[in-house]
Amino acid sequence: MKTLFSITLSIAVLVLSASECVAEQFVLFDTTFTITKAEADDSKPSPSHVYLKGKMLNAKRPTDWTSPIDYRNGSVHVRLEVIDKSAGGEPTTWSVCYIPNKRQNGGYGCIGTDVYKEAGVYEKDIAMTKFWQNDGIVWTEGIKEMHLVIKDNSGGKGHAHKRSDHQKFFPTKVRMTLVQVAKGSKYDPKMIPSQPVSNADKTD
Repeated sequence: MKTLFSITLSIAVLVLSASECVAEQFVLFDTTFTITKAEADDSKPSPSHVYLKGKMLNAKRPTDWTSPIDYRNGSVHVRLEVIDKSAGGEPTTWSVCYIPNKRQNGGYGCIGTDVYKEAGVYEKDIAMTKFWQNDGIVWTEGIKEMHLVIKDNSGGKGHAHKRSDHQKFFPTKVRMTLVQVAKGSKYDPKMIPSQPVSNADKTD
């Protein structure tokens, strides 16, 4: 089985069915993966990162996120399902970063999941104009890839692989889904695929 940047991934294939793409909202990605301390250390080019690109993202995502449907000024629904978490109840979070085809200002922008201490489902809605460096992206040119970064709750530099008590973070297994919702629209829970298809070979 192939891996991406030494991360064992189980990818939900984004077939554009009625549950994955409807008018004015779409699933950007739906991925399930396990990450160990060794895999976090070996992740390239940056440790503690999981990289989603190519077939791991919705191939029919728009190039222009501003028109004819305005996703840039809409919201994103983040669903994080923590399937397995190491014992100890250590506060954990993920930075979820949009990497654009064309950069400006800071060159990319990141949202954050809720901080969690145990397995469970954590969901939130985030305005696309409110997250860190959202203006670092030329939204008319689209998104190239997404970077998922596991951290503690100390702030932006709190990468989990640097912790001396890393056993409180690794290994862990999560499923993460992002639904992009257009301006003026409301997130529909039916957008979340009920049975994601595991396909770790889709790494192109």
